[in-house]
Amino acid sequence: MKKYLLVLMLGLMGFGASAQIKDPVSWDIKAIKKGADKYQLVITATVAAPWHIYSQNMGPGGPIPTKIELNKNPLVTIVGKPKEIGKLQKLYDNNFKMDVLFYSNEVVFTQDLSVKAGVKTNIAGVVKYMVCDDNECLPPSKKAFDLKLQ
Repeated sequence: MKKYLLVLMLGLMGFGASAQIKDPVSWDIKAIKKGADKYQLVITATVAAPWHIYSQNMGPGGPIPTKIELNKNPLVTIVGKPKEIGKLQKLYDNNFKMDVLFYSNEVVFTQDLSVKAGVKTNIAGVVKYMVCDDNECLPPSKKAFDLKLQ
């Protein structure tokens, strides 16, 4: 009897450990060819209500801003800084004791790229981000990507 109880307890512990951590953000990441050697990296974050994701332009001392980190590739030149497209909201947050910049529902990050003429290569990297709602913040997360540029 004790043996069956032990097996049952271990099974229930394993079931609980396999529960997934919630992530209210889904990502669509693609590279769009804009010219002979020009591309635009388009990173779309769709954020489930009531969550929000932070701007990459957050000041220090607050929530972790969204950050796009591209792996070094000698065949690819990063042109300018990533841009944000969406309905930017600015609100004083009592938890952080500061104004925060964030997006709800959806935000699109774009990054222009230039590739050496006539080559096929990849662009890889990671998006680091944090999401919060009015009651809690989830631990910072990462979304890795690796896209062909051809």
